This record gives sequence, structure tokens and C-alpha cells, in this order.
Amino acid sequence: MSTGSLTGKWALILGASSGFGAAAARELSRQGMHIIGVHLDRKGTMPMVEQLVKELQANKSQALFFNVNAADPVKRQEVLDQAVPKLGGAPVAVLMHSLAFGTLKPYVAQDPKDQLTKDQMEMTIDVMANSLVYWVQDLVARKLLGKGSRIFAMTSSGGTRVWPSYGAVSAAKAALESHVRQLAMELAPHGVSVNCIRAGVTDTPALRKIPGSDQMIEIAKSRNPYHRLTTPEDVAGTIVALSNSGAEWVTGNVIGTDGGEDIVG
Repeated sequence: MSTGSLTGKWALILGASSGFGAAAARELSRQGMHIIGVHLDRKGTMPMVEQLVKELQANKSQALFFNVNAADPVKRQEVLDQAVPKLGGAPVAVLMHSLAFGTLKPYVAQDPKDQLTKDQMEMTIDVMANSLVYWVQDLVARKLLGKGSRIFAMTSSGGTRVWPSYGAVSAAKAALESHVRQLAMELAPHGVSVNCIRAGVTDTPALRKIPGSDQMIEIAKSRNPYHRLTTPEDVAGTIVALSNSGAEWVTGNVIGTDGGEDIVG
């Protein structure tokens, strides 16, 4: 068990069951943190969630997991109602937003039935970007964010680049980065830092849903200076480093965690 500055504190991870969220949960747990996990899984993937909870508990961490839609305002309140007694009046030390649920369709298609709809666009941006703002608003209202709290939101180079069928997600990532800048300014008086983590191409369940992901993986391997993909553990290590004391002045940034992938043309 770690005896560092994170020991005994709580992390709230949105999108905790796989990929970046699960890796961060494991690493923060190793640092002595307790984990509140929000995820949306069907019956077939629940064994993976149950195994993650066992791993966290093996680290002597408390693990409070909710299988709900994190973008649902009613469910958000229910999660926070149950989390408050666990926190015992202490603020959430780490909030991680890693929600990857959106529509992967082109804006324009030969058959209009195959192109993105207004509802799909709005859902994608709401879940993958706007929901961060609403969680922060409710946490502040409940006095669950305070001096030293850290907020991390997962973005990607797709926020500034184009890929077939990725338009709505790209728009969501760009909006998420804008939200992070605004929140960093508004939460500074509270002593809360807010940053985006821009991971390199990572082989996660979310990536595999993108049409052409195999090609994306090969391009990333060839351009990355390390000639490998980013891993969820790479991202988890960055989050731990920035969550410890001493990183309070790092805020309002998009922090590349990609082995230099984004700088190579």
C-alpha cells in the first residue's frame, strides 16, 4: 500500500470498466486511493467489471461501482447521493472523464439514412463532452471539489484531425478541450486543476468500434517515435503523476501522452 499523498483519498472515474478508466482505477488504487466507478456495461461484459473490483479490493481499496448511464442527470444524482456518505465530507481528489460513447457515421452519405442525424450528433457531444460540465457543476454544488482536486478529461488527436465517420466524435473532443479550458479558469479560485489528457492511438474497445481502426493502428505504429501504440497504463501513469502533490500549477492544458506521436508529421 502506498503511503503517498493520494492514500485514503477518493477518485471518481466516469467510464471505469475498461480502457483508460480501468487502467487509471488500478493505478490509483495501487497508490492507496478508493474508487467510485461509473460505467455502462451489458451482462456479457460484467465479469470484466467484477474482476476489476476484486483487483481494487485486493489493494485494500474501497470500490463503489455503478452500472448506469453517466450522462443521465437522474442517475448522476443517484450516484452522488450514494457516494457522499463514503466520502465523509472530504472532496473528490481525482475526477476522470473517460466516456467513449458516440455515433460513428459520416455527415453526408449517398443514402440519407446512412448519415449522421441531429439526435446522434447531439447525443455524442452531450455524452463525450458536455457531461463533464454537468458532473463538475453538481460536484461543486455539493462541495465535493476543493483545494487540490484534479480533473482529467480524455481527448485525442481526433479533436483536430479528420477520419472517415469520426466527425461527431471529433467535434465532441474539440468541445471537451474547450470545456476544460473554461473550467480551469472558473475552478482556479477553488484550488482545482483541470486538464485534458491527449492519448496516442491506443488499442481499446472504443478504438475497435471505429471503422478503419486496423489502419489507424498501423499508421500510429509507423509514425510514433517509439514504434508502438500508447497503452492505457501509459495514461494511468500520467494521471497518477499529475494527481500527486506538486502539480497544482498545471491546469488548462491538453497534455500529450503519446510518446511523441502527435508531433510527427
